[in-house]
Amino acid sequence: GDAQLYYHLQLVLEGKSLRDEEALQLLPVGTTATLYFKDLGPQIGWTMVFLIEYTGPLFIYFAFYFRMPFIYGLDDRFPSSRHPVVNLACICHSFHYIKRLIETIFVHRFSHGTMPLRNIVKNCFYYWGFAAWLAYYINHPLYTPPSYGQKQVNLALIMFLTCEAGNFSIHVALSNLRRDGKRSKTSKIPYPTKNPFTWLFYFVSCPNYTYELGTWIGFTIMTQCVPVGLFTFLCFIQMSVWAKDKHSTYIREFKDYPSLRMSIIPFLL
Repeated sequence: GDAQLYYHLQLVLEGKSLRDEEALQLLPVGTTATLYFKDLGPQIGWTMVFLIEYTGPLFIYFAFYFRMPFIYGLDDRFPSSRHPVVNLACICHSFHYIKRLIETIFVHRFSHGTMPLRNIVKNCFYYWGFAAWLAYYINHPLYTPPSYGQKQVNLALIMFLTCEAGNFSIHVALSNLRRDGKRSKTSKIPYPTKNPFTWLFYFVSCPNYTYELGTWIGFTIMTQCVPVGLFTFLCFIQMSVWAKDKHSTYIREFKDYPSLRMSIIPFLL
């Protein structure tokens, strides 16, 4: 088929790109204006980005869970059976990424159509690499179960499932703000709905990230695995950056934005 060109329009050479919905006759210029085209290079749609990013961890984890001989080798010291928490961790990890894939296809509405193709390599290295690292230790034949046994696992599972439900509820609520088309550009203030999981909107601008963080904290407690804890910490840093950026955008766009809200952690951050 024909190749597609992706570019941004700018009024000033080093200025901010114009939004797709801006009309030329409404721009703050005189009777003449010079528009600068910026070649964005190869791009990939956001739906495809997420499908690639999330499918990888799903199948990479299975390779470790089924203990492929080329990964762990064969050793008489290795027990043949798995600890129940290892099975539970696989179910939870798989559930998390299957949920993400379902949301990508049926829930998310993207305001920006594409991202640079080179970014997909970096993102996949992050998601796929960490999935392999986590899976290697959690599914290792010599894996040591949590210190406090089933009570610790049960508490972590409740936290994990609660935060997964909350994360899904927020994504649905945000999607409903963009009912007028999958790529609607209309920006609105998200407010709590009748769903109790959305009440976190009273306190933070990005409760989807708050719940995502809670999900991985729960998974860390469940597996008691250092690589999972490190992944959770890096996720917290990255999501905090995204949340603070989104929070600043809301404050800039809406004069009546609720003053009680923080970015990601109620009353703190």
